[in-house]
Amino acid sequence: MKKTCIVTGGSSGIGLSVVKLFLANNYRVFNLDMQPSKFGQFCSCDITNLEQVNKIIDGITQRHNVDTLVSNAGIHFSATIEDTSEEELDKIFSINVKGAYAAMKAVIPNMKHNQSGSIILISSEQALVGKPNSFAYSLTKTALASMAKTTALDYAAFNIRANAVCPGTIETPLYHKAIGNYCEKSGADKEEVHQEEAKLQPLGRLGQPEEVAELVLFLASDKATFITGSLQVIDGGYTTQ
Repeated sequence: MKKTCIVTGGSSGIGLSVVKLFLANNYRVFNLDMQPSKFGQFCSCDITNLEQVNKIIDGITQRHNVDTLVSNAGIHFSATIEDTSEEELDKIFSINVKGAYAAMKAVIPNMKHNQSGSIILISSEQALVGKPNSFAYSLTKTALASMAKTTALDYAAFNIRANAVCPGTIETPLYHKAIGNYCEKSGADKEEVHQEEAKLQPLGRLGQPEEVAELVLFLASDKATFITGSLQVIDGGYTTQ
């Protein structure tokens, strides 16, 4: 019997790798994203539109029991607090935090009814350590980690587990866009910056989205039924320094 997984932001990067891996493991996968994708059952969705998120997930739960929610949709933004406008703060918070809130709130009633479920939020190593020029981004990723912990406690009685995956520097389109923006502003050489980023990791390389997807699949599986409220770091050893 197929299990059902909802992934937000599943059209590229870590989200796309999650969608592909869950499909390969016989899941029925719904991908809520603005960018179309041929993988999974694509649902065009603005994650910041809470009414739209609720409507789409309600339509899914009327037909299927949702076993797993992977809240992955997010954007990156580099700036200090002084260089972060109110509009920019609102935008990143709406996508990274309110989007997760909307998806979780919509799916939890179905999971409560089924007395089972796994919620996995894609947070960041920045939920554990600070980084320069990451005021708003770090704020949102720390919020996701907190959401995983409180949700784990609130819904443990319903056998609903909630965990946060905290990736380090992963080679995704989001990463390359961030590096490109930095180089455009600073005049640095992109390949040199890329190599320096790899050197910052104790393992000497960047992580790959497929590696993060494997951790997500494990947390969703029956092998992880005693894991809830945790922050699962996958960062090549960066935060141990």
